[in-house]
Formats: sequence, structure tokens, C-alpha cells
Amino acid sequence: MSAILRSPSRLYRIVATAEAVTWAGLLSGMFLKYVTETTDLGVSIFGMLHGIVFISYCVTTTVVAIDQRWSFGRLVAGLASSIPPFLTLWFERYAERRGLLAQTWRLLEDAPTRSLEQPLAWLLRNPVRGLAAGFASVAALTAVALVAGPPVG
Repeated sequence: MSAILRSPSRLYRIVATAEAVTWAGLLSGMFLKYVTETTDLGVSIFGMLHGIVFISYCVTTTVVAIDQRWSFGRLVAGLASSIPPFLTLWFERYAERRGLLAQTWRLLEDAPTRSLEQPLAWLLRNPVRGLAAGFASVAALTAVALVAGPPVG
């Protein structure tokens, strides 16, 4: 298994950081487009990139929450942290300090006991298929978001 995927802690840190970095790119692009009115290239590039990484963060948060047996409230807090800029960094550090992010996947060793743990355990134990399922999930959710269009407001 790839070094990035070997640890829920490492994977979560990388994806949370990527989400914050793409937020910074999108905010910079919005500044150039709406404040300086010089170019919309930053929004074009970072809008799509941030959308993909945002969805990746949500998928990763859900997978980690199931494996690490987070409460529903912690799952919701983790997902909600993706909405305000840069809050994913704070939440990742919060989760690390609270012992919510282990160095190993629990379901690689423990038998699944809850309904959502069974398919996740299979995906973790079959990493090529698990990674393919992760990419397919992000691609499908991104396609749905593209069809739905940008937020209206």
C-alpha cells in the first residue's frame, strides 16, 4: 500500500492541507477577478481544483470516521470544517490531539462489526480496488456537482 495510504493520520493530514491550499488559491483567484478585475484565470483553475479536493476531503473524512469509529457529531464537525477557509487544518490538528487519527487502519486488523465497516474493511484490505473506488467516488460526486452548477446567491 502506498505510504500516503498506510496511515489514516498521514492521509488525513495531506488531504486537509490540500483542501486549505486550494482554498488559498481560490481566494487569491477571486481577489484578482472581483477586486483588481485583472483576470479570472485563478478562479477557473482553482475553482475546479478546489471542488475536486473538497470532495476528496469529504470522502476521506467519512472513510477515516468509519474506520476510527468517530461519533456522528465528530463526523459532521469534520465535514463542516471543509466549508470555512482553512478550518480543515484546525480540525486535523484537533483530531490528532484527541487521538482520533491512528497510525494504522483499524479495519485492517479488527473484524468489522457495523454495517458500513464491512465494505470499508474489504476496500482497505484490497488497496488497488479501494483506491479505484475512492477515485470513482470523487469523480462521480464531482460530475454531480458540475451538473448541479455553481451555488446561487
